[in-house]
Amino acid sequence: MSDSLRELWLRGIAFNAAAPADVLIRLLDEAGGEAGLLMCEGRDLPDTVIDAALRHPGERIRRALARNLHVDPARLAPLASDPSGLVRAYLAAGTRLQPRWVRPLPNDILVTFLTAQDGGEDGRVTEQDIVGALWSSRQVAPSFPRDMAGHDHPALRLHAAFQWQSLTAVQRSALLDDPDPAVRKAARESSWVLDPEAVEAKLPSFEPRNAWFVLGTCALSPAVVEQCFADDEVHPLARNRHTPPDALARLARHPDAGIRRLIATRPDLGPEAAAELRQDPDADVRMRARLQPSIRTWAEFQAVHRVVGHGRDCTCPITEPATRPSPDWYVTCAASEEPVLRRVAASWPGLPAELVGRLALDDDEEVRIQLACHHPLAPPHLLLDVFVTRPAHRPHLLTLPAFPRTGRAHLIGHPDPEVRALAAADPTLCEPPLEDPDEAVRRAAAANPTLPPETLETLLADLRTAEGAAANPSLPVPRMHALLDGAACIPAGKPS
Repeated sequence: MSDSLRELWLRGIAFNAAAPADVLIRLLDEAGGEAGLLMCEGRDLPDTVIDAALRHPGERIRRALARNLHVDPARLAPLASDPSGLVRAYLAAGTRLQPRWVRPLPNDILVTFLTAQDGGEDGRVTEQDIVGALWSSRQVAPSFPRDMAGHDHPALRLHAAFQWQSLTAVQRSALLDDPDPAVRKAARESSWVLDPEAVEAKLPSFEPRNAWFVLGTCALSPAVVEQCFADDEVHPLARNRHTPPDALARLARHPDAGIRRLIATRPDLGPEAAAELRQDPDADVRMRARLQPSIRTWAEFQAVHRVVGHGRDCTCPITEPATRPSPDWYVTCAASEEPVLRRVAASWPGLPAELVGRLALDDDEEVRIQLACHHPLAPPHLLLDVFVTRPAHRPHLLTLPAFPRTGRAHLIGHPDPEVRALAAADPTLCEPPLEDPDEAVRRAAAANPTLPPETLETLLADLRTAEGAAANPSLPVPRMHALLDGAACIPAGKPS
């Protein structure tokens, strides 16, 4: 028997949706090789398999599970205190696939990481390394610092203090008077970002990149604002929530249309500046300025900012915002004559079903794309349409529960092999295209559950189709076990 053939069987069984727990657990054995690791990282798993992987003596298995995007993260909580620091670090860093939906870790896992006294028994990483990986992973919900500002554990209040602008005024005041001296010190050291004079004093000590960040996020004194205009470094001012009204009025007349675009939707833009921008010579500035009367809060501004100007093929991460606009605001946006506001409405997963049906038929393609990518009630036919017409969104769409598993057979002759592979997996297809010139299409066809057992046996013996056949949910469970056993149970007359 070819080693290559055996590897294909293992990979196929690892992703066979009908494989029972006892089959999958066998793949956790060292003999399962890469297939066991791919399985632990790349698919949803039964509870008994998760439990076996959590307890597995092989660190590589636990590391792979730590990166799993499909398992409920609450089930992975034991890995946050795993004896291996690398396992902890893998969980903190998150999946390497970088999916569009960024799933935050539960608070209890975050608490475990942030209160750890070491980086694991193996000493290969430190607790600081793990926390650094965590903060850069986007797995910390924006609300977490506020949630932790009053926690009993001082280490968590310390982390909240470092996220100063995420806190309420009451929380900031409490941290400045915290009973723990380290928390008080962190609060004092963080509070400068909202003190214009302190910002002005510290600014010269920053390197240019960090200075640019400070100018775009911190409270600024009049002298710093004037220096920005003198140096023509006003881009950060256009983004900074603390930029004073008189500076915004000047930015509304800036010769760079890019600067005018940045401020045109700000909720704090004065009425005169907003009126000027609605007459701007740049069409994009005018469009954004038309939206401005509908944007009254920073939460609404952020909701629009995440959509405006991003285009049909934008695959930016979809994260939970720190604050959301009110449901009524989204409903109003859904009825707007401005396509951008309808796109914003379509990006809200809580939009009522009646409005989802209306936006699914919207004349604006970007409205329909936003709805397909964001809303759980987006109709399956819309998801399929976006899959076919906008390849950039395909990986994300395939992860959505509502993505249609049937009704794709009409695409079997499509020129794009990705689309043909989708059609080849349709269980209503009469004749899966087993001889398609594309490898992915043949693999999908071989995994089609309509294939009879005798055909599957032929496909299992062919390097071109063995992986797909082993992944076929119609494959009998005893045959799965036999394939894992090796060549002994290959039917007579088949190559070995």
